[in-house]
Amino acid sequence: MMFWQECLEKGVVRKSSPDKELAKSLVKMSELRLNFVKSVTISRSNAPIVITESYEALREICEALIALNGFKVYSHECITVFLKEIAKDSYLAEVFDRYRKIRNGVNYYGRQVSEEDAKQSLKDIADAISRTKSILKI
Repeated sequence: MMFWQECLEKGVVRKSSPDKELAKSLVKMSELRLNFVKSVTISRSNAPIVITESYEALREICEALIALNGFKVYSHECITVFLKEIAKDSYLAEVFDRYRKIRNGVNYYGRQVSEEDAKQSLKDIADAISRTKSILKI
């Protein structure tokens, strides 16, 4: 696990001006993506897609929080670090990192996931998104 300072030094995080408009746009995209995934009947054949799209919705809202704090992150691992060290929310960091790893398994290694995994991911991620929205206040 990296630390925030390492993310900055490696150049995978860049300091910028807080960007409220970008944050609003990312929140909107997150909502659209999550609402779409919620509208799908989850099956064995679409379970990996449900998980990856749910994760993308979570990533977008986390990036909104990051944009409001005046940073741009180019590493999903450093989003976890931001949530833990800067936002001081270990729960969100844990959920984000868990589903980042699952999504990577699906996308890069062809890992199969069950309907139950997809349903649980959608519940966990929807809860994490709701929690993040309450922090955002935009």
